[in-house]
Order: sequence, then structure tokens, then C-alpha cells
Amino acid sequence: MARIKPQTLLQQSKKKKGPTRISLTTIILCNLMVVLIVLSLVATYRHWYQRGRHGEESGFTNFEDSNGSVDLKKFEKFDLPSFAILNTSKGLITVELYKEASPEIVDSFLDLCQKGHFKGLLFHRVIKNYVIQAGDFQRLGEAEDWTLKAKPHGQFANSLKHEAFMLGTSKVKHDGKGFELFITTAPIPDLNDKLTVFGRVIKGEDVVQEIEEVDTDEHYRPKSPIGITNISLKHQP
Repeated sequence: MARIKPQTLLQQSKKKKGPTRISLTTIILCNLMVVLIVLSLVATYRHWYQRGRHGEESGFTNFEDSNGSVDLKKFEKFDLPSFAILNTSKGLITVELYKEASPEIVDSFLDLCQKGHFKGLLFHRVIKNYVIQAGDFQRLGEAEDWTLKAKPHGQFANSLKHEAFMLGTSKVKHDGKGFELFITTAPIPDLNDKLTVFGRVIKGEDVVQEIEEVDTDEHYRPKSPIGITNISLKHQP
């Protein structure tokens, strides 16, 4: 039997132990798969994050009807929103609602928010160091009388004082269209007979003050339109 030379055995051993080469195509495919997996995970995370954030901000994610609107009747056994964010042309104003102190007014306010009543509503009267008022300019009535005369002539007694940055509405009969919004900009002597307070500003006092500083005509009407873009409701500020 022929003997294999040691040198031949060494060469055969090297051939068997040599590493298997991975083709460039395989490397590229593997890298592409990793990139696709990472992108898929990122997209999934963003989707659920945005969905959760939207639900938190609106407070109504699980209560929308087929038209995308919110039915407040479904909240009868749940807590109604406690905060409203007024998105104005000057910035955001966050208001805490007094649900227990003024339940009927708050319910009416929430219902009108749901119906989009306040979208595009203008601040039609701005009286510095007194109040800013939003509502239907064509339906002023009694509210026009006391807002224009109360401050210059001091007609009210000093039995009760409203603080600055309080949200209220006129005690004039409400029929939906006539719902007026008032935000006081200073402590005001006894408006209890004229104004029902149903909330207070907790964020955006600077926005209220910016609106208060706009130029007005002799009837306290802003010379440039300032309005409410929309109002969103939340359970948390």
C-alpha cells in the first residue's frame, strides 16, 4: 500500500478546515431584511403612539359615532370632560369647567362644543381691564347694554367680586344661538346678576391679555377679526 506523503496530508487538512465564503448577494439580502424589520417596528410604534395621543387629547376616542362626531349622551355613566381648550387666532386658552357649580350651563356648553357652535365665533367686544366677549354680534340684546355701561359708570354694588380670567356667560335666556362667552380680565364688582361663571382660565392668561390689548373702535369692537378656531374637550389639562 502506497504511503501518502506528509506534505500531501497537510494540504488536504487545510482545504477541509478553510471557512466557507458567504456571497455578497446573501449579505445584501440579510441587511435588507434587517432594515425592513426595523422600519416595520418603527411604523407600528408611531401608529399606536399617535392613536393613543389622539385619544388622550380628545377624550372621546371610544365614543365616536359612525359620522365621527361625539355623542355626549354616551357619557351619562362616565365623567364628562372637565377642561376645554379654546383654540383662538392668538393662541390656546385652557379652561377648567365648573361642572358641579354650574351643571346646566356646562352641559349646554359641552353640547354646543359637540355641535361645532363655537367654530369661527368672533370676539366682538374687548374692554380693557374688564372683559372680552365672544358670541353672535347680531344677537347682543341685554348683554350689549350692561357690558357697555357697567364699566364706565360703575353701576354694580360691591357685594360680590369675580376674579380675573373667569369664564362666564350672560344670564340672558339661552337658545343655543344666543350663547355668549365672557372672559374677565380683571376682578369685576358684582356681576352675579348678569353673568353666570362656569369656569376659569388655568393656562393661556397671556393669550387673553394679548386679545385684551388689540385696537378697538369707540364701541369696543376689535378693528381686526379675532376669533375661536375650535374648542376641544379633555379630561386632563
